[in-house]
Amino acid sequence: MIMHGPTHDAGAVGCLKRIKHAVSVARGVMEYTYHTLLVGDDATNFATTTLKLQEEDLSTNATIQQWEAWVAAGRQPNHWKIQPSSSSMSSSSMSSSSPSSSSLPDFSHDTVGVVALDQYGDLSAAVSTNGMRWKIPGRVGDSPIPGAGAYVDNDIGAAAATGNGDVMMRFLPSLRAVLNMGAGMTPSQACKEALAPIVRFYPNSSIALIALDRHGNYGGACAG
Repeated sequence: MIMHGPTHDAGAVGCLKRIKHAVSVARGVMEYTYHTLLVGDDATNFATTTLKLQEEDLSTNATIQQWEAWVAAGRQPNHWKIQPSSSSMSSSSMSSSSPSSSSLPDFSHDTVGVVALDQYGDLSAAVSTNGMRWKIPGRVGDSPIPGAGAYVDNDIGAAAATGNGDVMMRFLPSLRAVLNMGAGMTPSQACKEALAPIVRFYPNSSIALIALDRHGNYGGACAG
């Protein structure tokens, strides 16, 4: 995802496959279309046909070995609360006896977030991720969601997040951090307050925020 402060435009992609530089595709969405988010094979097609980017195999020897070991272990661990079946899809499967979401798995993931202020006083933000390991096919995390993965208000500041995207997108922490700076908090205070409700519901999550205000002050906070 990428967001440009002066215009409040944003572009993002999700479930992008076989394209190395996802943020370049996100920028293409922002600059060439009126859309905000493209996903899946259609996002890949946009990258190759419109932006002329090359598809390539992004697997490495290490990731292939990890995947083979995971399959050999019965595809464990994974992100299922309850394996779907005719019985588990009944209303009783959604009762309070279901596994607590506060114990949401937090498998390996990597996110890169950038917030920037240029010489003209304009702000931008970008974020990119490799996604969540062992995810269910089709899953999209917080990185391409404005307000979750990153957010910019050119009159206030910018913020970017990292952590378990399935948790983060439920709270829009980047938006909250920017609004907190608009209310007078320092960047670090804004980040800490934005993370507080996440910690309340998901105390075991590893999460972090960075923020930059329009004056060039910056800070961050983390938990877990």
